[in-house]
Amino acid sequence: MHSLADMRPATVLVVDDEPLNIRLLARALSPQYRVKTATSGDQALAVARSDDPPDLILLDIVMPEMDGYEVLRQLRADPRSVAIPVIFTTACGGVEDEAAGLELGAVDYITKPFSLPILTARVRNHVALKRQSDLLGQLVFIDALTEIPNRRSFDEVLATEWGRCRRHQQPLGLILMDIDHFKRYNDAFGHAQGDHCLRHVAQAVRSVLRRPGDFAARYGGEEFVAVVPEANLQATAQLAEQMRSAVEALALPHPDGGVMTLSAGAAAQLVGGSDEPDALVCTADAALYRAKDAGRNCVRLMTG
Repeated sequence: MHSLADMRPATVLVVDDEPLNIRLLARALSPQYRVKTATSGDQALAVARSDDPPDLILLDIVMPEMDGYEVLRQLRADPRSVAIPVIFTTACGGVEDEAAGLELGAVDYITKPFSLPILTARVRNHVALKRQSDLLGQLVFIDALTEIPNRRSFDEVLATEWGRCRRHQQPLGLILMDIDHFKRYNDAFGHAQGDHCLRHVAQAVRSVLRRPGDFAARYGGEEFVAVVPEANLQATAQLAEQMRSAVEALALPHPDGGVMTLSAGAAAQLVGGSDEPDALVCTADAALYRAKDAGRNCVRLMTG
């Protein structure tokens, strides 16, 4: 799935066992799209399940070894490829053939010989629908106020990274953060100003992330959370301190005097055995309470 800010051209996978058809379609589509090609069903499935899957597949029905119908069945049975739209391309123009393809889940059906203007128009329409669907799917995981990932997104990322770190016997770090005395700020300046504060804090927390795998989200209310894969306790604590410092540097005035600050609890553990990610969250939460008990505007650590 593309990110909200991803403006790369869409990727179209052309699957056909005839090189002439592949060249024809690639030439017609390459000015607007990234075009990948496959000459067999196995190759098509490998591309669709890769880390760079296509946005749309043009799939020939009549191919040796594995026909297009079977390819589509396997695409729909795999969560990595279930949402990729497929347009069948075939010389079989019968009503029964078209009905069979649509029944399996194809979004369209184009007969050979191709009318390239019609084919490119249909590709354009289905790519646009796919991108709209991707965008709506991502919005479910974005906090509307702060425009960073939300709690639901955090839960998924934590589960994914926990499983990955367990497989590779790597540590996983977690940071829980809380804006200090936020209720007093809200009571003094009103909810509109409180929302303004939350947005600025969210962006400050996210701004210090440098590695592609590091992740920050709004946990709820005035709480934020960060997942730090392959990080020991010291590295996790260093990132937490950078986040605390970034919020303090915003210099947002607090009604009690001084500026808005952040307390943070950092935890990390080597993932393995029968442990569950909730245990790491509880450890980070305990570290956060230590930070509050220590006077706030600081980071405290605990090992999971």
